[in-house]
Amino acid sequence: MERTPLQEQRRGLAITAFTFTLWGLVPVYWHLLKAVPSQQIIAHRIIWSTVLVVAWLLISNGTGWWKQIAAQPRALPTLALSSLAIAFNWGLYIWAINAGHVIETSLGYFINPLVSVVLGVVVLKERLRGLQWLAVACAALGVTWLTVDAGTPPWIALGLACSFGLYGLLRKMISVDPVAGLGIESLYLFLPAIGFALWSEAGHGGGFFGGWGLRNDLLLILGGAVTALPLIGFAYGVKRIPLSLVGILQYIAPSLGLLLGVFFFHEPFDSAKAIGFAAIWVGLLLFVSDSVYRSRKIPR
Repeated sequence: MERTPLQEQRRGLAITAFTFTLWGLVPVYWHLLKAVPSQQIIAHRIIWSTVLVVAWLLISNGTGWWKQIAAQPRALPTLALSSLAIAFNWGLYIWAINAGHVIETSLGYFINPLVSVVLGVVVLKERLRGLQWLAVACAALGVTWLTVDAGTPPWIALGLACSFGLYGLLRKMISVDPVAGLGIESLYLFLPAIGFALWSEAGHGGGFFGGWGLRNDLLLILGGAVTALPLIGFAYGVKRIPLSLVGILQYIAPSLGLLLGVFFFHEPFDSAKAIGFAAIWVGLLLFVSDSVYRSRKIPR
């Protein structure tokens, strides 16, 4: 039976919310691999997600996805750059989790939407409304407060926010299917990743398999699914619900990350950090409220 538009929207909402929930809980998964060096985890993450994503694309669309992207002159070079941005983001994220910086990773993804706004203004010459400028100012104030409190800028959070913001900017500059684009990015990274894994197997810091036990080997393979399946689910869900709703749902992930950092990983979260986070949350609230208000004024 064919689904109605309302049923499709509800299904998209459920899948998108579930996807962000998975992303919020994924620090626990990568923490299970703390015995494996971070660079090995990222190599395996790339290898197995490439296998899964490319297999999905070939089964669902043959080689049509490749032909569609190759027909765009700027697509392949742009995806090469975006693959570097997302690889840096993944590597920093996994290292930060296993180094005990889960709270700071959540801060990075709270900041990320506002970094994307700034990149839109600087690079794409987009114009911000007054409330959006106030939102950016609140976030900047929060980051400044955290910097003064810690005595150093939150480099992990800023690195995650800027790398993912750059990734989003590059993907915005071309019109490709999200999953197909991920397939091309994965192929760019596949050979360096498998080359590094085999180099490590030859006695330079770890084994491709067997060096950390069967449990960790299986977790490394399943890491491909942990990477790819939420992205596929996101690509499915985001097409079926309003973008303003996606903007609200995306804060599920860093919120869960913050809760995990405090209550599961028992990282310190004092009143000074709370003030900095509060300023950023005020900025996000202003930004989301403005986006929702504007989207409701647009005629259907």
